[in-house]
Amino acid sequence: MNSKHRKTLETIFSEPVNGNLEWSRIEALLIAVGCLVIEGSGSAVTFEKAGRKANFHRPHPRKEALKYRVKQVREYLQQLGVTP
Repeated sequence: MNSKHRKTLETIFSEPVNGNLEWSRIEALLIAVGCLVIEGSGSAVTFEKAGRKANFHRPHPRKEALKYRVKQVREYLQQLGVTP
């Protein structure tokens, strides 16, 4: 995990929840921690690591993840044992 990934991780766990975080940074972080990316139809994407899966929809037309998506990613990272 590089410094940009660590900064993204800190942003995901910050309070109040940041609704201005680009989804591409979140995807890059999940890949950096070892998640496998499974493309679904349309904007659907699944991340899988150690038998744990999380399903998301990429934001569109905007690039930023909404607050509820950031919270879902935070919960998934906690399940994986990844915290700042």
